[in-house]
Amino acid sequence: MSLDVSAELLKEAQHGEVDDAAFVECIRTSLPYAWEMISGLVARLQVDGGDFADNQTPPPNEQARGQLLRVLASDAMRGTLERYFGVKLAFQNCHRVAVFPGAAADGRSYRDFVSAREQILNQSPELRDC
Repeated sequence: MSLDVSAELLKEAQHGEVDDAAFVECIRTSLPYAWEMISGLVARLQVDGGDFADNQTPPPNEQARGQLLRVLASDAMRGTLERYFGVKLAFQNCHRVAVFPGAAADGRSYRDFVSAREQILNQSPELRDC
């Protein structure tokens, strides 16, 4: 299971649309490693500026790696976090998460990051089975 869904949130979903704020809170509490990774990158981007902020450090364990995979593989979670933080998320391998300013989602840095060339250049034997 990807998320720890409260009875209240489940009831809300059964009766209609789910509020983004409630869904964000569910993601934050269910996937703390992924939340800290993404929110930390957003903060770094806001403070340092630049084209993007990214993480190149592998997760400390398989549980943490699984959290990143789940949050970034889910269109609903990924889209909600992008709206919440006002960024575009990008992902390579099983740990290289990047955040781009929302307005830069069509820019060269983003296109380069998500290109086949960059994916190939980001490969290494240590990451073969990540």
